[in-house]
Amino acid sequence: MPPSGAQAFVHRRPILCFDVPTNEGTRMTMTLITLLKRRDGMSREAFRDYYERVHRRIGERVLAGYATRYVRRYLTPVAGDEQSCDADVVMEIDFPNEATRDACFAAMAEPMTMAEIMADEEKLFDRTRIRTFTVSTKESCLP
Repeated sequence: MPPSGAQAFVHRRPILCFDVPTNEGTRMTMTLITLLKRRDGMSREAFRDYYERVHRRIGERVLAGYATRYVRRYLTPVAGDEQSCDADVVMEIDFPNEATRDACFAAMAEPMTMAEIMADEEKLFDRTRIRTFTVSTKESCLP
């Protein structure tokens, strides 16, 4: 039996849509999204290569034990490379809850860890343009 919610049938295949309650012991996720811009003079290809070869590994090490998901979504303007863009990658990090996120941030703030992160960010990002957001998600069920 499916959880409470609406069930619709399209082409004889069930599609389930749920409004997940927040107060019934349901596992909730705290998602952060960060918009990151590559530093001036760095090509899109060099940026992606360095991020995946080097910076990603720092993130994985620092986030291990805290985050449940770490995703990088690289952006390419539809109109081509000539179009100006405010971000080159959207980074998504999921935490099981706010307390775990806060514990992760506290661990990242330790002087040696923060120095390592900042030194590598200088090689990769325009740090003046980094923007981070907490995400609230509502999902539509489409036929």
